[in-house]
Order: sequence, then C-alpha cells, then structure tokens
Amino acid sequence: MSYKAGIIGTGGIAGMGIFGMHDEEKIGREKIRASHAGGYEATEDIELVAVADVDEEKLEQFGSAWEIPEDRRYVGHEAMLEAENLDVVSVCTPSFLHHDHVVDAAQSAAAPDVIWCEKPIASQVSTAEEMVEVCDQTGTELLVNHSFRFTDKLQKLQRLVDEEDLIGDVRSVSTQFRMELLRNSTHLLDTLVYLLDARAEYIAGHITGENEVVDGLDADETVDDAGGGGFVVMDDETFVTIDCTIPRDISSMTFNIVGTEGKLYLNNDDGEWRYWALEDGEHVERPLPGIEGAWTWEDDYKNAFANAADHVEALLDGAVENHSTGREAIRSLEIIAGLYVSHYTTGQVSVPLDRPLRDVCITSW
Repeated sequence: MSYKAGIIGTGGIAGMGIFGMHDEEKIGREKIRASHAGGYEATEDIELVAVADVDEEKLEQFGSAWEIPEDRRYVGHEAMLEAENLDVVSVCTPSFLHHDHVVDAAQSAAAPDVIWCEKPIASQVSTAEEMVEVCDQTGTELLVNHSFRFTDKLQKLQRLVDEEDLIGDVRSVSTQFRMELLRNSTHLLDTLVYLLDARAEYIAGHITGENEVVDGLDADETVDDAGGGGFVVMDDETFVTIDCTIPRDISSMTFNIVGTEGKLYLNNDDGEWRYWALEDGEHVERPLPGIEGAWTWEDDYKNAFANAADHVEALLDGAVENHSTGREAIRSLEIIAGLYVSHYTTGQVSVPLDRPLRDVCITSW
C-alpha cells in the first residue's frame, strides 16, 4: 500500500541541512538525506507529495531540491492541510510552533493517521500535554523524532539494561553533552529516560545563558535556550548529573552508568562503548552482548531518519506500537523545564510540575 506525506517547515531537519552537522556550503542549497524528506525517500511506500512554509524563498528552495510540484508547495500550513489528503504529516518547524502545527494537523481535513514531530516535542510542558491529548482524541499517532531511539544499537542496549538486567538496578548516571538544553540536550535526556524507563522526580538546575547557535549564526534574535545542567533524582531513585554547558567542538556525548551488577561507559562522539560486570566484588570488563562496535553519528544518526520513516510506515500498516510517543517525549522536556525553573527560582523543583510551572515557555530555534 502506498502512503502520502506532507511536511510543515522547510528548514534543516526537513531536508536542507543542519548548522554544525552538515557542510555549511550545502545547507539550504542541497537536499540532505539525514532528514524527514530523506527518510521518506528511503521508504518503499511513502511518497512526499506536499510541503508548506511561510517563507516563500525557503519553500521554493526546498521544493526544487526535493522535486515537489509547484502547485503542491503551499504558503502556510493551513493551505496544505485544507487541500491535501495525507497519511502522515511531518512537523519540522521551530519547537515553539510544534503545538499549533501538530494540533492543526490532527484536527484538519488532511486527517493524517501519523504525525512525525521533530524533537523536542514543544517549548513548554502544558502545550506538549495538550498535543498528546488532541492526538488521542483524533486517533492520531504522535511520533516524536528523538533519533537515537531509531538506532539498532541503542534499542539493543535498552533491552539489555531494562529487560535483561545487564547491570542490575541502576543507581547513578553522569552525563555530558554540548549546549543548548532544548535544541541539543533533548537527545541526551530522552536517551536517559529511554534506557532507565524512568521519570524525573526532583530537579536542581543551573543555566549559563550561552547559546552557540545564535552566536555562530550572528543572529539578531535572542532566545531562551542555553547551556546548562544540574542534578536529577529519578522516580526509581537513580541519581543523575547533567552537564550541557560546553561548546560542540570540545564536547562528547557521554554516559557513565553504575548499577548494582555492573557499569557502562558510553561515548557517542568518540565511538566507544564499554561494559564491566561486577564479579566477586570486582568490575571485570566484558564485551557488550550482541552489540558490535559503538554508536556513531556518522553511521547510526544518519540511518536513524530512514529507520524512523520505516517505523512511520509500519505504524500506518498497523504492524507495530509507537516507539517514541508524545508521552515519552514529555519526560525529557519536563527535565529541561525543571532545570530552567530551578535556576530562576534558586530552588529544587518537583515533577510533575505544578500547573503554573508547566506553562513556562523556553524559546529556541
């Protein structure tokens, strides 16, 4: 069976390249396959037929690069959702716009069965919760593009940690990744909650106020999103430290995970995953069962979009359960919101956030 897809937003993650991830000379000028459009192109039965954006220049650049017919390049998402009958809609706009675009798509005449929303799910917890509620009401699967969940190695590791008790009960995790919290660290924090299958309970945070992307693009506009970190106590009593304060060029995405039966060291930038089993009171290094090599940006991240699009296709076929739901995505967002609230109130924050705190909006690109 063939399916029709549409994309709202024609920026980097939609298919035109991301600052810091791709050749700057190609960004905005050539199609990039590590993207939503590239994911659809890699599937057998999903065809990208329409695209929408409020920026007509970007719309034409994207449409030309990805060979979208001119009469199916829509100025504004409302026009596309009114004119098209779509099986899946990608939302690839800035995070503060995700709520409106997901809700509009779910309630539209286009009637998509799946909405593939870029990470983070939203810029505030309350709007993310409303997105999930509306999609539940309309029978729409909300799939959030936390890319690491769509890589074979991390899926295998999650099963080893959560289902096969590889390192016993996790007690401590220390993490490090580049700034900024909303734009980048949502990957780190979603990986955390995915591996532990846990939710934050208490949060204490620090915000640096530095934003590498704004500085790198010499942007006139300022945003809230910045480097930061702190500690989190999860609802399974795991103690987690988070450091997302340093620039991309000296950063490594790392996890040190200590459990009652062993420990793990994961470095996704240097490509090193290591495992030690606790045997007779000593940590003994062993190969990770069933995992060859380590997770890398070059192979695993680039393939994640094709894997995610395959998952979209399987959802449309009714063959699988949603692997990256909106409810799961809220777990990482509420940690980020908690770090901000804690910093600006100089106090510790409890999760779930109280109603006024759920409305805190963190602007980003």
